[in-house]
Amino acid sequence: MTARRVLVTGAARGIGAAIAAAFKANGDRVALHRRAPSPGDDDLVVTGDLSDPDATLALVDAAAEALGGLDVVVNNAAIYVEHKILDTDYAAWQAAWRDTLAVDLLAPANVCWAAARHLPRGGRIVNVSSRGAFRGEPDHPAYGAAKAGLNSLTQSLARALAPRGIAVSAVAPGFVATDLVESLLSSEEGVAIRAQSPFDRVATAEEIAAAVLYLASPAAEWSSGAILDLNGASYFR
Repeated sequence: MTARRVLVTGAARGIGAAIAAAFKANGDRVALHRRAPSPGDDDLVVTGDLSDPDATLALVDAAAEALGGLDVVVNNAAIYVEHKILDTDYAAWQAAWRDTLAVDLLAPANVCWAAARHLPRGGRIVNVSSRGAFRGEPDHPAYGAAKAGLNSLTQSLARALAPRGIAVSAVAPGFVATDLVESLLSSEEGVAIRAQSPFDRVATAEEIAAAVLYLASPAAEWSSGAILDLNGASYFR
């Protein structure tokens, strides 16, 4: 199969890095979005602040130019800011909503708009949502709301882009083991987090990447509009 041209946002670490690695292992050419390049990095990196609409458009166009087009776009970048409604002052509450919606919802919408100008028939957009879109995020309500909006965006664009032969889908992970939460999982709280699933564990980033790789495949066109739950039976909807 011809190598595909792939853009992954938020690819510096965690789930995004695992997704990028999975595409590269599949023989695809990958542009990794990061806020800044790493010294000595041999990867094709595009940089830009996703909360800035102009920078978002520029980085998608830069990835398409560097790769000679785009076949797959994965919207993975997100922020997760705690802002409990009863413990957060009004200014911090406003800032949390503004910043979270800018990166977790408006940025994917802008990436999709820009990508749709490059994707050919058979193109794929895969959005990384969250279990929190369905069960709620009481300590991070803007995150849960943004991911719920991302699910709706996914399904709206699945219908809008199907006549162009472009499939749009999403994965909705539960808790995932990454370096950012290593200390949390090693604490007493980690026992309760793992117990949320009857498998008594959390997902690996590679498991999420494998699902993204499938949804981006030529075989997955009929999954367009799907929101794939990846939470180890910890939550049903």
